[in-house]
Amino acid sequence: MDNPNLPKVEPIRPKMHKRYGTGTMLIPSPRDVEAFIRSVAEGEIVTISKMRQDLAGKYSADVTCPLTTGIFVRIAAEAAEEDARDGKPVITPYWRVVKDDGSLNPKFPGGAARQAARLRAEGHRILPARGAKPPKVAGIETHSRMA
Repeated sequence: MDNPNLPKVEPIRPKMHKRYGTGTMLIPSPRDVEAFIRSVAEGEIVTISKMRQDLAGKYSADVTCPLTTGIFVRIAAEAAEEDARDGKPVITPYWRVVKDDGSLNPKFPGGAARQAARLRAEGHRILPARGAKPPKVAGIETHSRMA
C-alpha cells in the first residue's frame, strides 16, 4: 500500500488553474487518507472536501488532488471490508466519509445501503433516496467536522 513517491506537493498545473487556482496541490499517500479516516470518531462524519482541506493543510499545500483522494478512500473502504471478513475487530470506518452534500457513496462496498446501516448504528438519521439522488445524512452540519 506504500508508494515511496507519495505524498508529494507539486505546483498546480496551468490547465488546472481555472478550477483550483494557482499554488500547490497535495497528492496524498494511501496511508495519509486511511489515517485521516481512522481519526473520525464514532458518531462523527466528514465530507470528502473537509478531508481534502485538512490533508492539504497538513502538508502546507493549497489543495489536495480530488482524484487520488477519492481512489484512496475507495481502496480504504474495500480493505476495511476485507478486514471485517477476516474477523478483525477494528476496521477503518470508511462509512463516516460522505459526499459534500451529505450524500452516501453508492460505490462503497455494499453500496449506500450498507453505509446507511453502519451510520444508523452510530446514531445518524438517514434521509431516503430521492429519484436518482442517493440517500443522505440528516443534519450533516451537527455531526460533521465542518470547521
